Amino acid sequence: MTNIESVPSEALFQRVSERESKVGIIGMGYVGLPLAVAAFDAGFSIFGFDVDPSKIESINNGVSPIGRIGNAKIQAMRDAKRFEVTSEFSNLAECDVVIICVPTPLNKYREPDLSYVVDTTRSIASNLRPGQIISLESTTYPGTTRDVMRPILEEGGLKSGEDFFLAYSPEREDPGNPDFHTASIPKVVGGDGQAASRIAEAFYGAVVDIVVPVASCEVAEAVKLTENIFRSVNIALVNELKVIYDRMGINVWEVIDAAKTKPFGFMPFYPGPGLGGHCIPIDPFYLTWKAREYHVPTRFIELAGEINTNAPYLVVDQLMESLSTHRKKCMAEARILMLGVAYKRNVEDTRESPAFSLIEEIETRGGVVDFHDPYVAVVPHMREHENMSGRESIDLTAENVSGYDAVLVCTDHDGVDYKMVGDAAKLIVDTRNVMAKFDKGAATVVRA
Repeated sequence: MTNIESVPSEALFQRVSERESKVGIIGMGYVGLPLAVAAFDAGFSIFGFDVDPSKIESINNGVSPIGRIGNAKIQAMRDAKRFEVTSEFSNLAECDVVIICVPTPLNKYREPDLSYVVDTTRSIASNLRPGQIISLESTTYPGTTRDVMRPILEEGGLKSGEDFFLAYSPEREDPGNPDFHTASIPKVVGGDGQAASRIAEAFYGAVVDIVVPVASCEVAEAVKLTENIFRSVNIALVNELKVIYDRMGINVWEVIDAAKTKPFGFMPFYPGPGLGGHCIPIDPFYLTWKAREYHVPTRFIELAGEINTNAPYLVVDQLMESLSTHRKKCMAEARILMLGVAYKRNVEDTRESPAFSLIEEIETRGGVVDFHDPYVAVVPHMREHENMSGRESIDLTAENVSGYDAVLVCTDHDGVDYKMVGDAAKLIVDTRNVMAKFDKGAATVVRA
């Protein structure tokens, strides 16, 4: 009879199933930290890994870097002695389950930048031992887990599917959405072989309510891209409809709100000043890049990207026209107050926010821009728009608002006194249709 401890897959499956495994999560950001909370709640002990010393210190002192996760929860996890964050990757050897939640941005040529995944995989390889499962959650193109990560992990002689196990399970976080959290969102899981799939399903099945198994890592990787390409294409469509209907004097938001009363065959998407967040502006280009290898054109996806990328410039054009028409001012003489720089309402996340493209374009044309954001007191360091880092949010008072030539609504956070803004502003250019929900006051409101 075979000793279960001599079969790495069976021993690991048993430890995972009985919650005896220690879980290592690399990247304590908007994906990794909520996953750590869910895994902790499921009974696992967690090692969090990050390269940001300030984030490590903050979490280990019981202070959450993410608004949706309270300090009390982090402190409770620390007090239970089942959660520690470190930069020492040698501690990965203690972990049976290793989850990768690192950025996968684009480079300046809009090609995939897998440097974070590759560097992280090399760190794991240096500490790899038999009986571990490694799961990638970062968005990427089909084939990354098997073709990029596996060869690096196998350099030391251990084999995937025999000694260690590989899986892909795309993150599905929706920051700012109070209706869903990590454990309540179904989790797609694909493994590199049957043993990896079985172990990954056992782990994620312990952490989330519903696991959706698929045939392979490649299928799971394609699922994530498909979800966000669907959103990108539909947002591009309504951004184009906005331009058409605006020329016709038709309110596109009213059209969409009426159309969504149809109980079948229609899903509402809304226009805006451009795409934001780490997923929708980036993910489609991972597939278009990979498709070139197969000589397949991606005209539809690339057209959507073109429309969405151009959206901020159309907003600035509308702002410039509105200043001329309603304020008799040119952009070079204008002071603009931007409401919101986070990429979506009610979050502090500024990744890929269209606000910074708007600011840069306005300032390139000679305008001066300040901003107010109740969630972003200071603009953090960003890989792009480095000149924006350190800018501070101003107080939103009637006196301050009245001092600007126009208010540009970029992010429609709840809790902002839009009534006061409407009363105090001279001109409002509204990219989110938020002013339609409030008494507009004395200001001229232009939809953009």
